[in-house]
Amino acid sequence: MSLRKLIILTAPSGSGKTSITRFLIGKYPKLSFSISATTRLPRGDEQTGIEYYFMSVTDFRQKIDENAFIEWEMVYESKYYGTLKSELERIWNEGKIPMLDIDVQGAIHVQQQFAGDCLSIFIEPPSVEELKRRLESRGTETLESLATRVSKASYEMSFTHHFTKTILNDNLEKACAETEEVIKDFLGW
Repeated sequence: MSLRKLIILTAPSGSGKTSITRFLIGKYPKLSFSISATTRLPRGDEQTGIEYYFMSVTDFRQKIDENAFIEWEMVYESKYYGTLKSELERIWNEGKIPMLDIDVQGAIHVQQQFAGDCLSIFIEPPSVEELKRRLESRGTETLESLATRVSKASYEMSFTHHFTKTILNDNLEKACAETEEVIKDFLGW
């Protein structure tokens, strides 16, 4: 097995990809969460180097100029997200397989670069209405940011055909089990 394999979970915000990623990483020590870089501010008790590498827009743009990202996107106005090449190297050097929990456009870019060594899974919400309800229940969105996320989600759901597998998350336990089977098959476990 190539030590350069990687797994991407992508979905509109609120689809459950982070919950599924946490379940799999908790169950399989060989999988490692790839920490993304972002210019957004930490929420709650988030810490840099744990949930994200939090950076200023200036630092993020400097990393872009240095070609330090495998992928990056301005996901929302002045809110950049990206996957650092050094983060993937860190995980591979530990003998583990990176799990990327990233935006749809970023996922398309990464899988183009790692064709054959990459499994990409799109986590699909049951509906845009359910996605809106999930986002509202988080209590972290303003009316404006909620509208932006819901609009973006509708657009992102049109890209499901770009990914290796689409898994419907209408039941988290079932979606976790289905994702686990797809990953085990890909890795030959």
